[in-house]
Amino acid sequence: MVLLAAAVCTKAGKAIVSRQFVEMTRTRVEGLLAAFPKLMNTGKQHTFVETDSVRYVYQPLEKLYMVLITTKNSNILEDLETLRLFSRVIPEYCRVLEESEISEHCFDLIFAFDEIVALGYRENVNLAQIRTFTEMDSHEEKVFRAVRETQEREAKAEMRRKAKELQQARRDAERSGKKVPAFGGFGSGGMTSVSSGSIITDSIIEPEKPKITSAAVRPSGPSKALKLGAKGKEVDNFVDKLKSEGETIMSSTGKRGSDVSKALPPPVNVESVHLRVEEKISLTCGRDGGLQNMEVLGMVTLRVSDDKNGRIRLIINNNDNKGLQLQTHPNVDKKLFTTDSVIGLKNPEKSFPLNNDVGVLKWRLQTTDEALIPLTINCWPSESGTGCDVNIEYELQEESLELNDVVISIPVPSGVGSPMIGDLDGEYKHDSRRNILEWCLPVIDVNNKTGSLEFSIAGQPNDFFPINVSFVSKRNYCDIQVTKATYVDGDGPVRFSSEISCVVDKYEIL
Repeated sequence: MVLLAAAVCTKAGKAIVSRQFVEMTRTRVEGLLAAFPKLMNTGKQHTFVETDSVRYVYQPLEKLYMVLITTKNSNILEDLETLRLFSRVIPEYCRVLEESEISEHCFDLIFAFDEIVALGYRENVNLAQIRTFTEMDSHEEKVFRAVRETQEREAKAEMRRKAKELQQARRDAERSGKKVPAFGGFGSGGMTSVSSGSIITDSIIEPEKPKITSAAVRPSGPSKALKLGAKGKEVDNFVDKLKSEGETIMSSTGKRGSDVSKALPPPVNVESVHLRVEEKISLTCGRDGGLQNMEVLGMVTLRVSDDKNGRIRLIINNNDNKGLQLQTHPNVDKKLFTTDSVIGLKNPEKSFPLNNDVGVLKWRLQTTDEALIPLTINCWPSESGTGCDVNIEYELQEESLELNDVVISIPVPSGVGSPMIGDLDGEYKHDSRRNILEWCLPVIDVNNKTGSLEFSIAGQPNDFFPINVSFVSKRNYCDIQVTKATYVDGDGPVRFSSEISCVVDKYEIL
C-alpha cells in the first residue's frame, strides 16, 4: 500500500490535523479533504470512497472523521487495518474527540502517526510500541544524570571535609600558641591570617547539628515556604537515584525520601543502630511466555544515632543461590567481607557516620530465566461475537515471598462501557478516565498462590496489553539478611532494629 496522507477533519471537510507521507502541497491536501464529504453517499454505510486518482478510507469519530488518503491500487484490507490503528491512537492523547482537543494535542498525534507510517508504507508496530517510542524514555540518560549528581555530591562532601581539616588545624595552632599555619589552595598563595580561616568556615562548613525549630513554630497560612511541599515527589526520586549509586543520604528532617518507606512504614521501635534492607524489581515478560529481562537491585543501609555504637561490624547471612553480584561501599573492608561475610570499615579505628544513612552493601541480579519470575501473569483474550472474553490468572512461583497490596492493571478499550465481570478472586476497580481495569489483591502468599479473573468487553486481543503489576513485600527476593551486629573491640552483641522491603520499579507483560 502507498498511504499519501492521514488526517482528522470535520464533517464539512475542514482539516484539523493532517500528516503527509509523500510530497504534497498544502493546497492539494486541503482540496482533497474538502472534496471528501461531497463524495459520500447519504444513507449508505461504507468505509471508503474513490475518485479517479485517490481512495478515501475513513472512520467516524463522533463529530469528526479519521481519513486516510491512499492510491487506488493499494490493498484495501491493509488500509482498513491501518485505519483501525490510527483510530485507536487518537484516544490515547485526546480525552474528548472534539476539534479543540485535537488541536491542542496535534503534535502528539503527528509524532504517533509517524511511528505508524514511514514514507507511505505501514510499519509493523502495535499500540504499546507506539506509546513506548513516543515517550522516548532513556534509561542511559537517567543513569548518566544520577552518576553526575552523585559525583557533584561527593565533590561537595570532600570540600566540606577539607574545610573541617583546615579549621581543626587552625584551632590546634591557637591552643598551642603557635603561629597559624598557611593553607594553600584556597585563594592566593599564602593567606596566613586567622580571618582567612574564618572565611572558609563561613562559606563552606555546614553546622554539624542543624536546628529545625523554625519550621515547627511557623504559623499556618499562605506563604512561600508552604510551596516547598509540592516538590516532595521530585526530592524522593532524586534520593532514590543517589541511593542506587551507594551514596550517603543526609536526612535533616527525620524522614527518608524513598518509595520503600512510603509503601512500608518503619518499625515502631527504632534502635540506635538501624538497618534497612531494600530491593527493587524491574521485569518485562512477553504475553506468550518468555522472560525478556529481569533485574533486582538491593541495598543494605545503616544508620547510627549513638556515637557509642559507631565502631561496629555487621554479620551478613547470604543464602541466595540465584547468582547475584555483590558490591560493598569503598570504605568497607572487602577482604573481610569476602572471607567472613562481615561488613566493617577498612580502618577499624574509625566510626560510621552519625545520623546518616550509609549504603554499606548493594547487589544486582539480572536474568532471563523464567524459573526466577516471582509472580507469573497469564492473559488469554479470545474473540467472541460481542467482543472479547478475557481470562487472567496469576501464580506465585517464589513461595518464600508474601506480596501485599497487589494491583494488576489491565488496559481496556475506550468508549465501550464497563467490562462484565465473571469469576473473580479479590476485588476490581474500573477507571473509565484512564481506561484501566485494576485487579486488587490484598495478599498473595503460599496459601493463596493462584487466582483468576474473567471479564467480557468489546475489543480485540491486542487491546489488553501491556499489563502492569505493582506490589510490596516485607521479605526480600534475594535471601540476604543481617543476622548480628558486634563491636569492633570484642564480640559483644549490639542491639539493632531492621526493616525489610521489596517494591516494584517496573513489572509489565507486553
